[in-house]
Amino acid sequence: MSEMNGKAGDHLANERTFLAWIRTSISVIVFGFVVARFGITLREFLHLQGQGESESGLSLIMGVAFMGMGVFMALMALVRYRITLRRLESNEFKPARGVIVFLGILTAAFGLILAGYLLLTVTKL
Repeated sequence: MSEMNGKAGDHLANERTFLAWIRTSISVIVFGFVVARFGITLREFLHLQGQGESESGLSLIMGVAFMGMGVFMALMALVRYRITLRRLESNEFKPARGVIVFLGILTAAFGLILAGYLLLTVTKL
């Protein structure tokens, strides 16, 4: 009976991990939408103020990139959940390595890009 409880706990942990990745991916998608929408809104505001055309292209590209990253994270979460489920059922569990490192590096890269964008836009003001 103890083995069954351990296995159930493993499956529940897999589900909690999946849901945490889904929450994170939703946050990244929403953040991307906000970045893209902010650029468009700022351009429209500056146009109404008569300050000429201001580009929102970079904000739009960055926002869509973050949204794409969030969708990618959700898909990777689903794949990882299914792989872990199959491995738990066959008692061949192996921890994730590559996908964790890849997503960590990708997230850090997006953070650096966003920081660079912020510095670029602040110096233009």
